Amino acid sequence: MIAILDYKMGNLRSVENALKRLGAEFTVTDDADVIRSADKVLMPGVGNAAEAMENLRSASLVDVVRSLRRPVLGICVGMQVMCRHSEEGDVDCLNLFDARVKRFEPSADLKVPHMGWNTIGNLESKLFKGIDGGEYVYFVHSYYPELCSDTIATSCHGVMFSAALKYENFYGTQFHPEKSGDVGERIIENFLRL
Repeated sequence: MIAILDYKMGNLRSVENALKRLGAEFTVTDDADVIRSADKVLMPGVGNAAEAMENLRSASLVDVVRSLRRPVLGICVGMQVMCRHSEEGDVDCLNLFDARVKRFEPSADLKVPHMGWNTIGNLESKLFKGIDGGEYVYFVHSYYPELCSDTIATSCHGVMFSAALKYENFYGTQFHPEKSGDVGERIIENFLRL
């Protein structure tokens, strides 16, 4: 059973639909016992990192997430809150990944938010089994995790940034695999097989 963590950050339906297409059994929950007993946990999210952390605190899920020893995948804001700190709302996060989340600096040449299809490279994880560097995935974000020792994929939008992170059983993608066509479906499938 896969637990989709409901911490009121949106985009749950896209993740649900992706799991349905793969025939996966899942539940959407904020119940700590259900989350702890799940085989895998997904933390999707669209929105603000400070609000996401507040929602996790309010639901008493901060320590629950930190204590998980099964595969956990954070998507977009779900990954950003697994980092040390986010400039979005100047908030301390879960400190699972050794990265800070920074804001893209807009310029005449750089649109913010970074929205649309972009390539990923430097793939270094079972999460990307069967996927070649240079594949396109779908991004929507104004903040990005910096490059760090936990980086397992990169992308570039004005600066190189972590497109994916991994530390022990925790994984994160800045892009949305659930909206990234066949490549994204393969990434979710690889996560389900971890």
